[in-house]
Amino acid sequence: MNTDQILGAAIMIISIIAIIVYGYLIFTYPLIVLQITVFLVIAVILGILAWIGYTLLITPAPKPVEETSESNKQIEQTEQK
Repeated sequence: MNTDQILGAAIMIISIIAIIVYGYLIFTYPLIVLQITVFLVIAVILGILAWIGYTLLITPAPKPVEETSESNKQIEQTEQK
């Protein structure tokens, strides 16, 4: 078996174990497990939105298309000489 197959098997086994543990916990402590689950889902969604906002904040604005096409014309003229 190559390393990708070993990694795939490990992920599959860990996932099955996590499903069994989650199922046990949801029937043993339903309220707290649901609260934690919902909190984590909302935190991940809001974290992704925050990351998108941060990326938009720090990324410089693209140059207008007109400037780019003018600079391409200048480059083509320079190359033709």
